[in-house]
Amino acid sequence: MLRYLTAGESHGTCLQAVLEGVPYGTPVDAESINGELARRQGGYGRGARMKIEKDEVQFLGGVRHGHALGSPIILQIANKVSTSEQMKPITSPRPGHADLAGVMKFGTTDARDVSERSSARETAARVAAGAFCAAFLRKFGIEVVGYVVEVGGVTSPVRSDKADEIKARRAQSMFYTMDESLDQRIKERVDSAREAGDTLGGVVEVVSFGLPPGLGSHASWEWKLDGALARALMSVQTVKAVEVGLGFDAARRMGSQMHDEIVMQDGKLGRTRNNAGGIEGGMTNGQPLIVRAACKPISTLRQPLKSVDLATKEESAAAYERSDVCVVPAASVIAETVVAFELARAFLDKFGGDTYDEVRQRHDVYRQQLEQYQK
Repeated sequence: MLRYLTAGESHGTCLQAVLEGVPYGTPVDAESINGELARRQGGYGRGARMKIEKDEVQFLGGVRHGHALGSPIILQIANKVSTSEQMKPITSPRPGHADLAGVMKFGTTDARDVSERSSARETAARVAAGAFCAAFLRKFGIEVVGYVVEVGGVTSPVRSDKADEIKARRAQSMFYTMDESLDQRIKERVDSAREAGDTLGGVVEVVSFGLPPGLGSHASWEWKLDGALARALMSVQTVKAVEVGLGFDAARRMGSQMHDEIVMQDGKLGRTRNNAGGIEGGMTNGQPLIVRAACKPISTLRQPLKSVDLATKEESAAAYERSDVCVVPAASVIAETVVAFELARAFLDKFGGDTYDEVRQRHDVYRQQLEQYQK
């Protein structure tokens, strides 16, 4: 089974991801991982920390001569800001953050220990692991692409059914949307929030192309792919809601308006639409897989909300530290990579073997098997 574990704190010496279950001989593409780490640091609305750090992956184990050894792979990202031992206590917890629940859980009045781990800085390690998996999937013709569809109430309706077009369009936008013409409107919202000492949220979307049908399972609840994707996306610090396909809008439609009719198109099985978002019965159905995540405004505000100083039990302003105004572009990168990990896990559950070549052979056999459903 493919799995990973992350370790490290926001202001510790480094962040690490231990990725286990990668078949022997899998090519390792450090350049693509570093590209995703750089995109995570980008996007308009980021804070000063992202100007200090330069995230790059270092492999500490599990890789030799550019390929995986079949053993756990250790990916490390060094922190240039590594001052956790010197940082002052956080006694006025921030509403919306893990601070208060964490100190109550551990019976302390200092949320620093909780904050250091619950910080979204941890997602750099997840992006490294997920980007590794995205590069693996790409070898089998599967492309996973994430982008921003809404920031601060400004929504982009632009979509594409081509991965290359999505990548090209989002690269032109400072907010990683597919509609560069909206950048100025969104920038004005972000600048206004910054001036007010406030923050902005938004919505990101991830589309995956080239997936074979049958990844995931209908047979047991814990193997349903949509459930795994929802959990993965909900685990990202800023995410408060997840949709697959039409999502909540599916509840407002008749069945005849919702479900994707099955037809023959040019001698191949096809669908009239993709309202299901590429998943039926917990499995991929051969259509592009579409998921969205709603990102709340981040919890650290320069004009802080009300709180209570746990050391004195007196009302106070919530703690404030160097922070971002808008992390939605970064969230689209994180969402893309956590989705890529879950898809790679489902892919290896179906086609896995000890070696990369075995996986390739099993995948090719399955693709041949699917030909029976064509004319």
